[in-house]
Amino acid sequence: MRSAAAILAVAMTASAQPVPNRAPLVSNAFDILPLGSVKPKGWLLRQLRIQAEGQTGHLDEFWPSLSAKDSAWRGGTGEGWERGPYYLDGLVPTAYLLGDPRLIEKAKSWMEWTIANQRPDGAIGPPTNDDWWPNMIMLKALIEYQEATGDKRIVPLMERYFLHHHANGEKRPLRAWAIYRWADEIVPLIWTYNRTGNPKLLELARMLWKQGYDWRHHFEHFIYPFKVTRTESGLPSHVVNNAMAIKTSTVWSVISRSPQDRDAVNRLFEVMDKYHLMPQGVHGGDEHYAGNSPNQGTELCAVVEAMYSLEQVISITGRAAFADRLERITYNALPATFSADMWAHQYDQQPNQVLCTRDKRDWTTNGPDSNLFGVEPNFGCCTANFHQGWPKFIKSLWMAAPGGGVAAIAYGPSEVKTRVRGGVEAAITEDTEYPFRDTVKLTINPAKPAQFPIMLRIPAWAENTSIEVNGKALAARTTPGGFYTIDQPWKAGDTVTLRFPLRVRSSTWFNNSIAVERGPLVFALRIGEDWRKLKDYGYLGAADYEVHPSTPWNYALAPIGGAEVTEKPFTQYPFSPDGAPVSIKVKARRLPSWGMLNGSAAPPPLSPVSSSEPLETVELIPYGAAKLRITAFPALR
Repeated sequence: MRSAAAILAVAMTASAQPVPNRAPLVSNAFDILPLGSVKPKGWLLRQLRIQAEGQTGHLDEFWPSLSAKDSAWRGGTGEGWERGPYYLDGLVPTAYLLGDPRLIEKAKSWMEWTIANQRPDGAIGPPTNDDWWPNMIMLKALIEYQEATGDKRIVPLMERYFLHHHANGEKRPLRAWAIYRWADEIVPLIWTYNRTGNPKLLELARMLWKQGYDWRHHFEHFIYPFKVTRTESGLPSHVVNNAMAIKTSTVWSVISRSPQDRDAVNRLFEVMDKYHLMPQGVHGGDEHYAGNSPNQGTELCAVVEAMYSLEQVISITGRAAFADRLERITYNALPATFSADMWAHQYDQQPNQVLCTRDKRDWTTNGPDSNLFGVEPNFGCCTANFHQGWPKFIKSLWMAAPGGGVAAIAYGPSEVKTRVRGGVEAAITEDTEYPFRDTVKLTINPAKPAQFPIMLRIPAWAENTSIEVNGKALAARTTPGGFYTIDQPWKAGDTVTLRFPLRVRSSTWFNNSIAVERGPLVFALRIGEDWRKLKDYGYLGAADYEVHPSTPWNYALAPIGGAEVTEKPFTQYPFSPDGAPVSIKVKARRLPSWGMLNGSAAPPPLSPVSSSEPLETVELIPYGAAKLRITAFPALR
C-alpha cells in the first residue's frame, strides 16, 4: 500500500490537461481543468480548511451512515444507497485540493473498496443495491480521484461499468430518482468516452435519454407557477431534481448536437426565476416548489447541485451570465446554511430567517426540524451531499479557453497551473479578497515567454470595470455580462489588475420587497443570535442547535441612497456576524404590524409601507454571514 506521502506526491505533480470532446460530440466552449489544476489561496483556502476541520473531515468517524463498520460502500451491512457516494463526491476533491494526508488516506480507503470490488460483469457498489442512481454519484467521485492521482485503473473500471449498464439497461431500466437524474450519468459517460472512444457508450447515452425524464418539455410546458401542496408534489416538483435538471438538456446537447437542447436552460431559468427565485440566487423548494416568498425555504442539496449544474453549463455554453449565477449562489446561499465552523448545517434556509427551532412551518413537505443547525436535520441526504460545494467551485474558478488560453470563470483567491498555446506551462496567481473587496490582481508566470489569450469575465452588475496590464490602463471599454479577452505575449511577472465598481444597489422581490446588494453579495439585517444547544453528539464539534433572535428584526427600509459601507479586517470566520469583512449601514423604521406566522417571519407586506416609528440606523452584513436575517425588506414610502 502506498503511503500518504506518496499519494500526496502524485497529487501535487503538474496537473494533466483536459481531454477535449471526441467526435461526434460537440466541443465545449470551455474545458473544465482536471482537479488540482486550480488551488485555493487566501481566504478561500482558509474556508476549505474550515470545511475539512468540520463535518467533512470527521463525519465518517461518528455518523453511522458512513462508518467503516456500517457503510455498505466500505464492505459493511448498513447504508448502501447514496450517502457514501455523496460524501466521497466532496471528500475526494477537498482532500486533494488541501493536500491533507489524513483526508487523502480517508478518501483512498473508500475508493479502494469500490475499485477492488468491481464485479466480473462490470457492476460496482454494494451487491445489495440494484439502483442505478447511487452509482452515478460514485462515477463522479471516481473522476475526481483519477484526476487527482492519475490512477490508471479508473478509466477501464468506468468503461466496464458503462458496458455493464449498456448490456442490462433495457431489462433493468432507470427507476425512481434515476429517471430524473439521468444526466448525472451522462457527465461521467462523456468523460470516459473522450478517453476510450467506445461507441457503445454513446448507445448507452441514448438509452438513458429515452428512459429519463424530459426536462426540456417540463420547462417548455411548465405547470407549477405556484407553491405546490403536499398532494400536488412529486418527483418532477422536487427542488433537488430541478437543481440537477439545470444541466440536463445542455449536457445532452453535447451528444444530440441540438442547439435547442443546449439553450433549453434559458427557458428553465425564465420560468423558475419568475415563480420561484429567491434573493440569494436559488429557487424556493422545501422540499418541493415553494414559490418566492422569503419565509419559504431552499434545501441545502439544491444549493450544491445547482452549483455543480451551473459549472457544467458554463463549460458547455461559455455564457458569462451562468457564472454570475454561480457566484451569487456560492457566496450567499452556500455559507448561509452552515454554522461558521461548518460543524452544523441546515436542511432548509430562508431569506427571511428570524427563528430556527422545531416548529411546524409553512414548508411544502419538510419536517419541523428543517431549519435547525445540526448534524442531520430533517433527513441525512444533505449531511452526506454538501461537501462538494466549495471544492468543485474552486476547481471551476478557471477553465481552459479556445486558442490555448485560460478563462477566469469566477473570481476568488487562487492559482491555476496549465499548459497554454504552444504547450507552454503557465501559472496565474490570483490575489484578491473578492467578493468582499473590489480588486483582483493576476500575476502571470509562463515557463517561457508565450502569447496566449486570457479571458476575463465581467459580471453583469460591474459597469465601468477597469483593467490594467502591468500598471497601464487599457483604453477599450469592458462590456458587463460577457468576457474581455487579452491575447498578447506574456512573460514571467506580468500583471493584470481588475477593479470592479462595488456600488450599493437594490433589487425588487416578493410583494415589492427590497434586497440590498453589493457586487455578487446580497446583504441582510444583522440580528442578534442566541444559539441554544439541543443535542451534543459527544464527538468534537458535532451538535444540534436552535437559534433565537436577541434583537428586533421587523424593519422597513428607507431609500438606500445614503448607505455607508465599512470594510473590516478578515477574521478566521468571514461567514459569521462578528467576522464579516464588510457591512452596510442604512436607515430603517420598525414595522410593528409585521410579525410572526407559523414559526417564521410573515411574508413581507406589500410595499411601499408606512411607519411612524423613529428612523434608525441598522447594520446589514453579507447574507452568508447572517444565520438569522431579514433579506427581503418592506420598502418605506
